Amino acid sequence: MNEQPLEGVTVLDLGQIYNGPYCGYLLAMSGARVIKIESPRGETLRGADLKSGEGYPFCMLNGNKEAITLNLKSKQGQDLLKGLVTKADVLLENYAPGTMSKYGVGSDELTKINPKLIYAAATGFGQQGPHADYRAMDVTVQAMSGVVAITGHEGEPPLKSGPALCDILGGVHLYSAIVTALFRAARTGKGAVLDVAMQDSVIPTLCSALGAYYRFGEDPPRTGNHHQARAIAPYNIYPTGDGHVAIICIRDGHWRKLVHAMGRLELLSDERFKDSRTRSTHMEITDGIVTDWTTSLTTQEVFEICQKHEVICAPVQSLSDVLNDPHLIARGALQQLHHPALGDLMIPSTPLRFSDVKPPEAALPRSLGEDNNSVYGELLDLKPEEVSELRESEAI
Repeated sequence: MNEQPLEGVTVLDLGQIYNGPYCGYLLAMSGARVIKIESPRGETLRGADLKSGEGYPFCMLNGNKEAITLNLKSKQGQDLLKGLVTKADVLLENYAPGTMSKYGVGSDELTKINPKLIYAAATGFGQQGPHADYRAMDVTVQAMSGVVAITGHEGEPPLKSGPALCDILGGVHLYSAIVTALFRAARTGKGAVLDVAMQDSVIPTLCSALGAYYRFGEDPPRTGNHHQARAIAPYNIYPTGDGHVAIICIRDGHWRKLVHAMGRLELLSDERFKDSRTRSTHMEITDGIVTDWTTSLTTQEVFEICQKHEVICAPVQSLSDVLNDPHLIARGALQQLHHPALGDLMIPSTPLRFSDVKPPEAALPRSLGEDNNSVYGELLDLKPEEVSELRESEAI
């Protein structure tokens, strides 16, 4: 038996782009029945040009979900959603605040229909507050959260973070809020209305930067690949003979191990490097010593020597390296699937692992409205001809 942790939970996933769909994907990969609800035209990412690569995120975030269509602007579509809500445990959405209420299917209306419903809303800045109505995408939330301001090198323009960290962190926090609400519901029978903001979710990632702020009493300069408070050295991305490695020495013991790895035992008696404070004071000299060593070797050689001496080190992997990482493949964290238009793709599985439960296999998204007949037939007792009539009236 391989019963998944959320077996028996039914989720209506109105998520779009990255944030909501990733939450829905985590729920699906934990065993929930996730029904992806899209407009009759399909959500934004489904229509993205596959050959440009823009279609990959849809494949990555929407596997293991049933797919139905529903027109929220249609009275019939709104009634269909209300009917589905009576059969659901969770509804998740990441529209702009007020969008669902505008169509008569907001949290107030739907929790009256099903008081046990967990209505989970994800937004950029939350449902209340001075910024609630700000339009949000990952880069704008990065900008408002301080992420852009602290990224880059001193004296150069600020940079956004490469990954869509606000969208995905928002999705992770929405998932955790939903599971927390399901736990409470199991004990009390109470539903919940959840308000998870991307900005709130990303603020904890600033812990080092905020530490630097309180240390200096003002906005610290951008520090590139150095520690944001410039309080730890070595802490950098170092060039090798054929690439780069990341090396960090948090404690003095880590530095001693690195000194042995480099074969520079004389540094142990050098007052400039006796502790973290002095190494940070002489950061450029410290980095220069490490760089002299790393550039004399290949990336793999540096990594192997550091592993042998228990130095915290990792090669800087390209995206190609990551997609072919034997560790990720062996763990099942990446699984290869064949897409009819994109060819072979590596699709992430789930980071949520139980020792006694094997997660579901990763899967490609189902086609638009593929499950209209089965879902509406099962949950609302609609006959195929009635579903056809709804299609003709553009309710689905």
